[in-house]
Amino acid sequence: MKKIILIAAMFLICATSFAQILKPVKWSYASKRINNTEAIVFIKATMEKGWHIYSQTVPDGGPEPTSFSFNTSNDYKLSGKTSEPEPITRFVTAFKMKLSFFENSVVFQQRINQLGGSPTVKGKVAYMVCNDIQCLAPDEVEFSLPVK
Repeated sequence: MKKIILIAAMFLICATSFAQILKPVKWSYASKRINNTEAIVFIKATMEKGWHIYSQTVPDGGPEPTSFSFNTSNDYKLSGKTSEPEPITRFVTAFKMKLSFFENSVVFQQRINQLGGSPTVKGKVAYMVCNDIQCLAPDEVEFSLPVK
């Protein structure tokens, strides 16, 4: 019985030591004051080579689009929607539809109107990352960014 337990324990240790968690997207954040009452929040995704994330606009039945949710605050309010640069658009056979996505890196921008002091913008970004072989499950990342 001890041998079986020892073998099972060794198997589990070996299996977990070779397992690799894929995190092909790194997120970074910055802000820039436009004037005394307005600022822009920059949300940047940097993808490892061969990986891509999807635009904020994806047809029904497609992959998870990139989306942003911002916490409500008395210190700021959103001005318009989160903008994105022109994505790459092409037919993706895995989804059997035309999709828009970003490779390498992308910077999303959100304008805010400051209602008080130096606000801290908090929220979440939800996204899905794929390469030519696989898609990872949709993920969500929280962020907190002081606007100075």
